[in-house]
Amino acid sequence: MVKVVFSPLAQGILTGKYKPGQQAPAGTRGADDSVNGVIRSYLRDEVLGMVAQLDEVAAGLGVKLSQLALAWVLRQPGVSSALIAASKPAQVQENAQAVDIVLQPDTLETIDRILSQVASFAPAR
Repeated sequence: MVKVVFSPLAQGILTGKYKPGQQAPAGTRGADDSVNGVIRSYLRDEVLGMVAQLDEVAAGLGVKLSQLALAWVLRQPGVSSALIAASKPAQVQENAQAVDIVLQPDTLETIDRILSQVASFAPAR
């Protein structure tokens, strides 16, 4: 049995557009009360702080946060694919590059440690 991951970028949270202590940018799902019920639980400073740490890991690897997130998801046991959405063609091209990112064991450990800071995000093993 394989897994197909839905919304691996957590409704845009793992793109880095949302920052701790800041309002959601205008025009985003997080700023739209009619649709943000799905991501409201992600828009907490605790979660966004964790995302900021993941963004630092991505920067250290020379990749975008979204690419790091997708590369991590695609390397999880049993995952065969990830369903993503994009509002611009450039986002599709950018996200597709995640399949070529090699995550070393120490990077995977760092990501898991960061995710474990918020109980609902701790990787299941």
